[in-house]
Amino acid sequence: MIKTFLAALIVASTLTGGMAMAQTGSGTLGKIKAAKVINVAYSPDSLPFSFAGPNKEPAGYSIDLCKRVIAQIARAVGNTNLKVNWIAGSVSERLQMVAKGRADLECANTTQTQSRLANVDFSNLIFIDGGGLLVKAGSPINQFTDLAGKRVAVLKGTTTETRLNDLLRLRQLSATVVTVADANAGLAMLEEDKVDAYAGDKVKLVGLAVQAKEPAKLALVAEDLSIEPYAMALPRNDSAFRLEVNKALTQVYIGGDIEQIFAQWLGKLGRPTGLLAAMFLLNSIPN
Repeated sequence: MIKTFLAALIVASTLTGGMAMAQTGSGTLGKIKAAKVINVAYSPDSLPFSFAGPNKEPAGYSIDLCKRVIAQIARAVGNTNLKVNWIAGSVSERLQMVAKGRADLECANTTQTQSRLANVDFSNLIFIDGGGLLVKAGSPINQFTDLAGKRVAVLKGTTTETRLNDLLRLRQLSATVVTVADANAGLAMLEEDKVDAYAGDKVKLVGLAVQAKEPAKLALVAEDLSIEPYAMALPRNDSAFRLEVNKALTQVYIGGDIEQIFAQWLGKLGRPTGLLAAMFLLNSIPN
């Protein structure tokens, strides 16, 4: 009986050890370990979250968080000299990269949605924003219903585009929706009076306005079109990899480093909103 019990313990121990090895030896972690490189998709024009800086290197709020995640993954695979291959792309391109295995991680201002969960997984939340409208100062557009009969530009393939079209249909408003390939194109159309408004995530709209030729001639409509919960897109069904990503984010939230990162990239907007502060707290998952 004792021998049988001991034999069972040995078998169980072997299986458990094998499972632990399998977690780092296969899946995304195993792939990264073997290749000695992690492929990271990012947005080159989503200031202040993810953009190509003056030296063409990725920078921004989400990129700083991503670098913490990459360091955690490097420790997990036992390679502190892990090479990082940054791949720029639009939101639809980035999600495709992750879904098809061309990118191991996605770092930008991507909204987590149920439909996207059919193709990729997501990390814990990294930010919460609201969709809004950027208009010319003095514009008659003061709320969403004022879009009736107007032209509004929006980034193609985004949740803002979906929400904008849904709201126009639900409220039976007739407006011309113009899709653009990038945010700078939308801003240019607004500045040149080719559209009456540009729809996007509010924090990004503020960043765009700051870069405008004449920022004082632009205004942000107060009404929110939507709530946008940002997260990092990850390969589906890889709990071991997702765990390492969330470990890194938790340490940033618990250790208070998130305040420094927020201040660097979003400090001009003031302190984190109550909703955002609550999100940081709720995602501070203990070990």
